[in-house]
Amino acid sequence: RQQKWKSSMSTQAKMPPCDFVPEKYKSYPYELMQKIRERNVSPSLRMYYKKPLLLHQGHMQWLFDYEGQRYLDLFAGIVTVSVGHCHPKVTMATQKQLARLWHTTNIYMHPSIQEYAEKLTSLLPDPLKVVYLTNSGSEANDLAMFMARLYTRNFDIISFRGAYHGGSPYTLGSTAIGLYKHGVANGFGCSTTMLPDVFRGPWGGSYCRDSPVQTVRKCSCSEGVCHANDQYIEQFKDTLNTSVPKTIAGFIAEPIQGVNGAVQYPRSFLKEAYRLVRERGGVCISDEVQTGFGRTGSHFWGFQTHDVLPDIVTLAKGIGNGFPMAAVVTTKEIASSLAQNLHFNTYGGSPLACAVGAAVLDAIEEDGLQKNSEDVGTYMLLELAKLRDKFEIVGDVRGKGLMIGVEMVTDKDSRHPLPAEEISQIWEDCKDMGVLIGRGGLYSQTFRIKPPMCITKKDVDFAVEVFRTALQRHTERAA
Repeated sequence: RQQKWKSSMSTQAKMPPCDFVPEKYKSYPYELMQKIRERNVSPSLRMYYKKPLLLHQGHMQWLFDYEGQRYLDLFAGIVTVSVGHCHPKVTMATQKQLARLWHTTNIYMHPSIQEYAEKLTSLLPDPLKVVYLTNSGSEANDLAMFMARLYTRNFDIISFRGAYHGGSPYTLGSTAIGLYKHGVANGFGCSTTMLPDVFRGPWGGSYCRDSPVQTVRKCSCSEGVCHANDQYIEQFKDTLNTSVPKTIAGFIAEPIQGVNGAVQYPRSFLKEAYRLVRERGGVCISDEVQTGFGRTGSHFWGFQTHDVLPDIVTLAKGIGNGFPMAAVVTTKEIASSLAQNLHFNTYGGSPLACAVGAAVLDAIEEDGLQKNSEDVGTYMLLELAKLRDKFEIVGDVRGKGLMIGVEMVTDKDSRHPLPAEEISQIWEDCKDMGVLIGRGGLYSQTFRIKPPMCITKKDVDFAVEVFRTALQRHTERAA
């Protein structure tokens, strides 16, 4: 089947070899699976692709469907599979803990919660040394906002437009993407501020962001000056002066926006914003749900790439390589504000979660995955930039490490988003050639590339060639 795709698509792309052989699929037929999905699974849980994939097994950067067809996974279960599908070390640690103790809850001590808390916090700078373990990123951000309000005794929280911080009633206030907003009251006490997007926003240039690839916009700034940054900071000050009281609870931001398509800010923006927030009595929350655990390559945490020290850090997704776990890490003083009354999480910090989390940290270190993210991610960004220079519809290539966005446009001058049906066809073509990528952005106009951090340069060569073929086919269709 793959051979047929290759010839019909006229691509040079040859999928790198993989010696893993998946088990034979033995569950329900595809059609029955579809019927059950339609009948018994909530329709709000939408699926990708015209003919949704029925996946059966995973191995490191590879996924296998029910027919044994292999795919290169460049979305990692939405930036969650950090060290690789069914990573042997993590699998073994999980199996050992499964046989020993699943659950006691945190009213008792069990070895793994203390061991993991020490191990995780040793990777964060002082004074970020106290952890509260939860089950999901929404839960972690919800709790971080709650802590900020308790600690400061203020209420208002600021976030960027285009931010995604979760879907709970609290976090929906700081999530600022219309698709996720439901017609019920949410976000009381939350204000959004202009996103300092140097590609799509009103200001931007060719030296603004911390990425191997800059925008195609021209820049007239002199050395050490960033006009775009100054303008966006003025907008941030405007929000502080118009939309919130004199004292605020905090500011929450992702070091690189995830759901909005790997949007990056000017290099010194967060540093200046943090200073302004603290002047108003607020705390600074870094949402590391997608950027943490070495994904940006140069640093272990996304906030370090901005040379800032947050007051609260939230972690999820890659923390457990697909196991449902998350964390809030903060200072002793802020953590103490939550201890004035009872706040309890039944599953947070379970023996199983902590064993998984510890094994993930070991795998990142032993497999050199932060360095791999930097090397392979930089290589991929530069290869994708060549496609941006060749194809008018590739408006922007951006990111850092293996946190990459490719924004599609009608043309580079207008920067208008490419229509959804055209993007969908490119996306479907990539899938048909064996490459799975994500979608994001306010108009679903950005391809999100955030693979397991174990991918290789050979995988990148294959993926880029597949993407090139899909873009070429779009050009031919348009002609």
